[in-house]
Amino acid sequence: MRKVVIVGYGMAGARLADEIRRRDPEAERVALTVLGDEAHPAYNRVLLSSVVAGSLPADAVRLHDPDWAARQRVDLRLGGSVGKIDRTRRVVHVDDTEVAYDALVLATGARSWLPPTKGLVDADGTPAPGVVAFRSLDDCERIIAAAGPGAPVAVLGGGLLGLEAARGLAARGCLVTVVHPVGHLMERQLDAGAGRVLARTLTGLGIEFRLGALAAEYLPGEGLALDDGTRVPAELVVVSAGVRAQTALAAEAGIEVDRGVLVDDALRTSDPRVHAIGDCAQHVGTVSGLVQPAWDQAAVLADRLTGTAPAARYRGTTVVTRLKARDVDLAALGDVHVEVDAPDAEVLCFQDPARGRYAKLVLRDDRVTGAIVLGAPDAAAAITQLYDRGLPAPTDRLALLLGRALPGESATASPADLPSSAVVCRCNTVSKGQLVGAWRAGATTVSALAEATRATTGCGGCKDAVCGIVDWLAASQPQPV
Repeated sequence: MRKVVIVGYGMAGARLADEIRRRDPEAERVALTVLGDEAHPAYNRVLLSSVVAGSLPADAVRLHDPDWAARQRVDLRLGGSVGKIDRTRRVVHVDDTEVAYDALVLATGARSWLPPTKGLVDADGTPAPGVVAFRSLDDCERIIAAAGPGAPVAVLGGGLLGLEAARGLAARGCLVTVVHPVGHLMERQLDAGAGRVLARTLTGLGIEFRLGALAAEYLPGEGLALDDGTRVPAELVVVSAGVRAQTALAAEAGIEVDRGVLVDDALRTSDPRVHAIGDCAQHVGTVSGLVQPAWDQAAVLADRLTGTAPAARYRGTTVVTRLKARDVDLAALGDVHVEVDAPDAEVLCFQDPARGRYAKLVLRDDRVTGAIVLGAPDAAAAITQLYDRGLPAPTDRLALLLGRALPGESATASPADLPSSAVVCRCNTVSKGQLVGAWRAGATTVSALAEATRATTGCGGCKDAVCGIVDWLAASQPQPV
């Protein structure tokens, strides 16, 4: 039996453990040990903003129940610190013990980056009193304890997680100001036009913005002094200014690292017995910081480690970024930083700031290669299906951009019209066909389909679509026996 040790019990490590046991349910091929430094079970980091907002309790975002490890024959060790990897003896040092391995998987994730703002960090490198980095479930508890209704809060960072945190805090009644050093929001995923419309939309939801401004100093009990001489009052500062891959353990063991732990298509590091997945791994062409690449990697690595498909390879992940903030519908995919008059692409752009709508579509050879869709969920659904499946866009581009594509020319949100191959849950790569198959096998409710396929267990953005498919199946298909 092969001894596999996973270092890290976050979303990537937990998913890999699940994938291994799906392929080896009786633990006949793999003896599995999972080492987690947090004291509680794995949780869905994607939903932490909902915990901050108060729309979900902490228990609702757990990935595993307390009996999971015993039921799945997993040696789960929580609250321990992995200090060293001995590659010669093939053991991992955990506090005062050693854990032997035949294959080691690093799923150590990433840590929050704290900008070098004066006063933001204490002498020991930890956040100063009144400062919380938004990264973990424990961080959520600290934020909730400090952020009562009416409290002024500053959020450092106008990226995806920063905006989700800001929306969650605003929903709690806090007076939120987002400080972002770039001139528009989510600059990695959005162009300037979309960033402006998004800021206007969020301003209407009670969030203020200081864009193109740097925090020069943190003044405890007062707030932030900005580089333009102004101040942002804040009883609490929430930092979401980016992350850095946790590579120290690998580097100390002599494994090659760059911005992350370097891996090939087999997810092997420079030591073929050591693998890496998730936010700590650096694979060519893969965007870090998102859950879907980690889960695709977990499926490939589970195939390899269990011997189910030894030749499996990870070829990258097409990513669709969605902002998980209440009352905001935003999707961004592919290459969006293309000018309207670009000679090598067809680019369409529609702006309706007063109604919170913005859409940009980039096509090459009639295929969608990039898009931003804000405030137009029907258009987002159609464009995402075209992007996923590599299908030609309909000839009426404006109809597609506005969510009014002609029937038969593009993907449609109707469950009956969706092809079997259409991806419904992007987080878990679950197609309509897989949902139909699970329903026919007896999973006739949304919760049962989630258990059978994992649909809706990622960001939750596909729940309405899954509900629609369940309703359609119940009305049109004979009930399974």
